[in-house]
Amino acid sequence: MTPPARFGFVSPLPPRHGSTLRIASVATRVVEFVLRAGSVFSLLAASAGLTSILSGCATASSPLSRESERQLKQSIAEAAARELADAAEQPKSVVTTREEGVTSLDIRPDILQELQGMAGPRSYELDDPRLGLDLTGRNVRTVSVSLERVLRSVVTNNLAVQFARIGPALAESQLVAAEAAFDWTFFSNLNYTNTDSPQASATSLVTNQSQTVQTQAGLRRQLIGGGRFTLQTDLQYIDTATAGITPNPANNAGITAQWDQPLLRNFGSDVTQAEIRLARNDQRERVQLLKRDLIRTSTDAERAYWQLVRSVADLKVLQRLVKRGEEVRDQVKARAMVDANAAQIADATARVERRKADVLRAQTQVRLLSDQLKTFMNDPDIPPGSELVLLPVEDAVDEPIKFSLLESLRTAMQNRPEVQQAILSIDDSSIRQTVADNQRLPDLSMRLQTRFAGLDNEPLRAYEDALGGNFIDYLAGLNFEMPIGNRRAEAQFRQRRLERMQSVLSYRNTVQQVVGEVKTALNRLTLNYSLIEQVKTSRTAATENLRVLLVEKEQGGGFTVERLDIELNRQESLAASEREENEALAEYNIAIAELFQAMGTTLERNNVEFVVPGGDEPREP
Repeated sequence: MTPPARFGFVSPLPPRHGSTLRIASVATRVVEFVLRAGSVFSLLAASAGLTSILSGCATASSPLSRESERQLKQSIAEAAARELADAAEQPKSVVTTREEGVTSLDIRPDILQELQGMAGPRSYELDDPRLGLDLTGRNVRTVSVSLERVLRSVVTNNLAVQFARIGPALAESQLVAAEAAFDWTFFSNLNYTNTDSPQASATSLVTNQSQTVQTQAGLRRQLIGGGRFTLQTDLQYIDTATAGITPNPANNAGITAQWDQPLLRNFGSDVTQAEIRLARNDQRERVQLLKRDLIRTSTDAERAYWQLVRSVADLKVLQRLVKRGEEVRDQVKARAMVDANAAQIADATARVERRKADVLRAQTQVRLLSDQLKTFMNDPDIPPGSELVLLPVEDAVDEPIKFSLLESLRTAMQNRPEVQQAILSIDDSSIRQTVADNQRLPDLSMRLQTRFAGLDNEPLRAYEDALGGNFIDYLAGLNFEMPIGNRRAEAQFRQRRLERMQSVLSYRNTVQQVVGEVKTALNRLTLNYSLIEQVKTSRTAATENLRVLLVEKEQGGGFTVERLDIELNRQESLAASEREENEALAEYNIAIAELFQAMGTTLERNNVEFVVPGGDEPREP
């Protein structure tokens, strides 16, 4: 927080070298100078009032411009209201529902419990995935990670997030640089001149010899209204050899106050502070970019996490499928002397080998997703270059979700960084249009100046004379300039108007995209919630199909090669159903994450406190 400004008085230093009376005299002259200068500053103030009146004439909104602003605001409001109109007709919340499928199979509870032990997510709780060898030739080493740890590491360590985190601090520096245009500026000059030149006269040739030292110092500042105020003092020391000049040497002192003010073009805070407002909007946009990158990266990391959950589950399914296939293959080989021919044995062997190839692909997929997740995390303890494989400890959620389309859309329009960026873009284009409109005016500028002068052979006495107000110069001037046709300014104004029209259309397009993303996420969410039950029913039926075949085989219902081939087919059908269930569970959890991303509330959902870093907060990666 910026500390409050403090105002006070500074005690003068004690005088030195016996100059007490002279300094006191100068102080008295300063008071008299202020009193005498009152009329001058009154003139400046009156001119400022005149300038304000002219400013009102020059920058006041015309009926057409006010109508344009009203239409702009109405267009923005209508763009949002139009997208919410249909959802507003049914504002109540709904809960995701699905038809119960497993109960429709009419399987006894004891059999159903047996089926859950044969297949499905719960049947793999004690299985460990075999991941083979890593790139160094060693057995793969694993480390378990929770989703909370992943997201915390992403927010803290992800390189893309760290890059975006510097943006607001960079924009803050640019804003300070823009505001510095109105800071006071101190200036000073020092010149030494030695003159030795001949000069004609009525009697004989004479020589003009003199030495001049000229100093100048002062303060100037750019004013909010577009003008510039300058307060300066100058002292000129002249030592000449020309006879008859008094005083010699001479000190010519002067105190000058000057105000330069444009009255039409470049007048007013709307023009002078345009760069500051644009820089401030740029800072706000960088903040929204940071938030957008945080949301996107967190969602991408969560998506990779659930894909890894699915890949590990698929690997377990395929490993069990290989084990079951090897048992059947061995049984087919054992019947070589009974009814199995070479083609049937080769077919069983080929199917097992294909399953092993699928396991190798699944192992590689787990390692690839683990590397992708490590890159998102950028955890110092688990660098992306390490051969540690991440194993998720979270199970996919299978719970109904309560949502309201109207509230989801409203939340998205209020929180999505893209919508805020579109609004800032409209404001930027409006600022530029205002500046371009001002540049169409003629260049009419005013200068008011007053100078108090004094002359003496001692510098201090020269300043006393100046402060005495005996010699006062006044200057008032007007300068006018107008390009014939003014085509450049008119063309730039038309360009800015078209750019603002584009920004409004861009806003409307962004709103439509946000609405589309929210609806897409909700549709995917409801779809996958229903699919979970459907694929679970399919998996349960496929498990029952395999179980019945195995029971018949154990009870002597037939042990032919053909029935073993049917068993292989049913194993593969069951594995495919299990993988579909894993996919539906993962996609449902991904859809939940994408819904919060579409609404712009991913950070709030993950309990991430969004604090914008200041100029001194970004740390070295």
